[in-house]
Amino acid sequence: MLCLFSLAAEPENLWLLPRPQKTGKVSVEETLSRRRSVRSFKSQALTESEIGQLLYAAQGVSDARQGLRTAPSAGATHPLEIYLVTAEGIFHYLPERHALALKKAGDFRAQLADASLGQNSIRSAPAVFVFSAVFERTARRYQQRAERYVHIEVGHAAQNVHLQAVALGLASVPVGAFSDAAVAKVVGVGQNESVIYLVPVGKKL
Repeated sequence: MLCLFSLAAEPENLWLLPRPQKTGKVSVEETLSRRRSVRSFKSQALTESEIGQLLYAAQGVSDARQGLRTAPSAGATHPLEIYLVTAEGIFHYLPERHALALKKAGDFRAQLADASLGQNSIRSAPAVFVFSAVFERTARRYQQRAERYVHIEVGHAAQNVHLQAVALGLASVPVGAFSDAAVAKVVGVGQNESVIYLVPVGKKL
């Protein structure tokens, strides 16, 4: 269970996540064959290790020297931001620190579900990963092609989460039906960010 008080506190209200694993017991081929969209989840919370591994799969730093991450990014412009919504609060993932920063304490999953056309998968999942993007980061280099590149990138990152979930014995579902503005308001993303993808994750009911 993700607990604010059990994570290693940092001076800037950051909580370090467990070091991600670089090897596993499930092959890529098996995760591909087993991945399915699941919309009903048990209420059991994800562990800190599971959450850390999923976040690392999405946007973790895989090469600190070159500034590379687990998902490819056009020109390494890294436009994506990831937020985690659980029963305990809304958190912002900081890849360079592999840490979470608390944005809002409390359970906002019902509000997030309301902003997503009432989808129960969001209301019931113990963890929802919210992907947003700062398109300007990529546009500064690629101008009008930036929108395409950012949408390609979020597909890479989200697929990493879906496959990592399978490897951890978890389930997930891609969600694209939501009110962009309403989700942004619930999560509290930056003014220059656009919400583009939601991924509820949990144990299959």
